[in-house]
Amino acid sequence: MTEPSTWVQITQSNPNHSRWYIERFRQMAAAGADLVGEARFVDAMVPRGARVLDAGCGPGRHGGYLASRGHTVVGVDVDPVLIDAAREDHPDATWVVGDLAELDLPARGIADPFDAILCAGNVMTFLAASTRREVLRRMARHLHPEGRAAIGFGAGRGYDFAEFLDDARAGGLEPDLLLSTWDLRPYTEDSGFLVAVLRRA
Repeated sequence: MTEPSTWVQITQSNPNHSRWYIERFRQMAAAGADLVGEARFVDAMVPRGARVLDAGCGPGRHGGYLASRGHTVVGVDVDPVLIDAAREDHPDATWVVGDLAELDLPARGIADPFDAILCAGNVMTFLAASTRREVLRRMARHLHPEGRAAIGFGAGRGYDFAEFLDDARAGGLEPDLLLSTWDLRPYTEDSGFLVAVLRRA
C-alpha cells in the first residue's frame, strides 16, 4: 500500500474539506472567474478530438472544459467526493476514483494511451514524497509515444523544481519546454512557478 498523499490526510482530518473545495470553485465560476487557463494551454497543444488524461482532476473543471472542446477526457482523482462533483458538473468526460501512484487505466478498461496529460493545481506537491517518481513513471506509461504531459506547481511547497525534473527523468519523461506560467512566460532560475511540458524518453 502506498503512503497516503497530503490531500488524503487533510480530508481524513477534516471530512468537510472536499465539499468546501467544491463549493469554493463553483462560486468562483459563477462569479465569472477564469478557472481554465491550464486547460486552454493543453487544448492548444493537441488536435481536436485528442485523448487527454486529467491527472489529479479534482472536481473536473479542466477536464470538463477540454471535453466541451471536443476532446476525449479521462479524469482521475483519489478523492471520491471530488469525482462525484466532476460527474455531476461535467458529464461528458469519464471520471475515475484512483490513486495516481497506482494508476493503471488499462486494468480499468481504458486501454488507449493519451495524447496529453494535464497535472495542474499543485497536484505534484500534494503527493506523498515517496510516491512522486512512481506517479511520473505511471504517467509516462499512459502517454502516447508522441504525447506530452503538462505539469505545473508552485515553488515553496516542499518539492524543488530541480528535484522534480530529476524525478521526471527517472520516471521516463524528458522536458521539452519549461515555462513559469500557464500563459507561456519564460522560466528562469528565480521563477516562483514551473510549468513543465514533458515527453516520453
